[in-house]
Amino acid sequence: MKKDNKEKTEVSWFIIIFVVTFMLSILFSFISTNAITGLEIAPALIILIIVIFVGIAFDLVGVAVTVAKEEGFHAQASKKIIGAKTSLKLIRNSSKVANICADVIGDICGVLSGAISAIISIKITEKLGLDFNIQFIISAIVASLTVGGKAIGKGIAKNHAEEIIESIGKIEHLWKRK
Repeated sequence: MKKDNKEKTEVSWFIIIFVVTFMLSILFSFISTNAITGLEIAPALIILIIVIFVGIAFDLVGVAVTVAKEEGFHAQASKKIIGAKTSLKLIRNSSKVANICADVIGDICGVLSGAISAIISIKITEKLGLDFNIQFIISAIVASLTVGGKAIGKGIAKNHAEEIIESIGKIEHLWKRK
């Protein structure tokens, strides 16, 4: 009986995360692609860098939540320190939080950065009158920045997991109050 409930919960989570990811991906792709198409190269590059950074930041949070330990947050929660209960909740739901942060947001940012880099490469190719598409070079730069940034982020997340989750807990606590 317990196994059946767990399987139903996992299937429900899959359906929820599938639908949310699908809707967010369509929404962000539509907005960013339409917005980027009308921009000059410099603002488009700034948006691309922001999207890459957001993907790295959410990946960092996804790793931190899986590594963070509950113990320090129990004492903080008993002292009613802001964000401690939220931090505990994040850690206790680490697989779902990591899935949302690293997979949903992180992967959507990866797809968006690919789409944005394609638009930017077309703009550069047209503006400079190049006979070849520089998409391969721009894609390689974007991939390298993303993977390298995530590698650095994983190290930071591993070494500072509790501080990161404490900060996220405080931010989420304050967000809920508004």
